[in-house]
Amino acid sequence: MKIAVAAEAAPARTLAPILEKLEAECLGLSHGPGAADILKPFCSHIYPIGSSRGNPLQKRSRTHIAYLVAGDTLKAVKALKGKNIDLLLSCGNAGDVRKGISAANILRIPVLHLEQDIYNPIEMIAFAGQITAPSSRYKKYLEDNYLLKNIENIGGYPLASYINQMTLKHPQDVKNTYQMDDFILLALGGDLKGSDIPGLIKTMELLEKPVLIVPFRFNSLQVRKMVQSSLIKVVDGFVDLPSLMGSCQAMVYGAGMGITLEAGVLEVPSIKIKGFHHEHSSVDLARDLGIPVVDIEDIPSALSTLNKPQSKNLVKDAEVAIDKFINLLYNFKSEDTSKSGWAAFNKIWKARSKFR
Repeated sequence: MKIAVAAEAAPARTLAPILEKLEAECLGLSHGPGAADILKPFCSHIYPIGSSRGNPLQKRSRTHIAYLVAGDTLKAVKALKGKNIDLLLSCGNAGDVRKGISAANILRIPVLHLEQDIYNPIEMIAFAGQITAPSSRYKKYLEDNYLLKNIENIGGYPLASYINQMTLKHPQDVKNTYQMDDFILLALGGDLKGSDIPGLIKTMELLEKPVLIVPFRFNSLQVRKMVQSSLIKVVDGFVDLPSLMGSCQAMVYGAGMGITLEAGVLEVPSIKIKGFHHEHSSVDLARDLGIPVVDIEDIPSALSTLNKPQSKNLVKDAEVAIDKFINLLYNFKSEDTSKSGWAAFNKIWKARSKFR
C-alpha cells in the first residue's frame, strides 16, 4: 500500500503516531514551517506544497489568496501524479487540507480525513471519501449541521499520544535560555485577531510579572512594538513550545486543539482566551479539562485561582483512536464510500464565514 500525507506542522503531529504504526510506503506533502521535519521519519519523499496565509496582521486580497492556493494545488498535483498513490491522508482545517484534497480529487485518489476541529472544518472535506470524528457526539454534529457522510467515530485524539511521547527540555535549561524565572507563557494563535493583540498585551503588562510571548502566525517585530514593559519578551521564529509549557508558571493562550491537548496531557495550569471562536471543539475540550475560557480583561482574576487541568483519559483514548484509524485505513475501499458533495461543501463554506 502506498499513501500520501498532506500536512502542516500541527496536523503532522496528529498523524505522526498513526504513521509510526503503519506498514505502508508514505509520501509527504509538507505545508509551512516544521511539517517536513515531523513527516521525515515516516516518508520516503517529501514535497513542499506552499505555506499558510501567514501573518494575520497583514491582510491579503481574496484574489491574491486564490492565486496562491491555485499555485500550491498545482504543486500538490505534480507531487502526486504518477506515484501510484492508493490513499491520501489529511487532518485539520487549513490550506494543507484544501490543497491536498483538491489535488487528490483531480487525480482521482481517494481521501481519508481525520477531523477534530468539528465546528469549523475546511469545506474540501466534503470531497473526502471517509471522515473520522473523535466522539459520537461530534459525529452527529457533522452529519446534522454539515450534511457530511461516511463519518466514523474513533473515540479520541491521536495527537495526545504524540504529546505524551515528547522529550521536554529541563525547565532550568529553558529558563536559562530565555533568562526568565517563574514566567507566564503567552501563546498568540488562531483564535485571536490582529485587533485583539494591543489590548491583550496591555492586560498582561498590568500583571507586572515576567511574560514570554510566542507570536506564532503574528509577526514578532510588530508584536514587539506594542510591548512597553521590560518584563515582557517576544520570541522570534520557531520554538519548542511544549518545553516552554513545561517550564512556565502558567500559560495564557488564544489557540485551538493542539495547544489545548498539550496543556491537558502535560497538565500545564492554563487559561484559554475566548477569542472569536466562541463555538469550537477546543473550547469544549478546555472546559472538560477544567481550563478556564475567559475574555481578555478577565485574565488577571482567572490567574489568581488557576489549577492544573484534569487530563482524564486523553492518552488512553488516543491509543484507541490510533488503532481504529489504522484499521479504517487498511480496510478502506473507495467503492464502498461516497463523497458528501456540493451540498455539504456549501453548508461548511457558509458556516466558515463567522470564523473569518
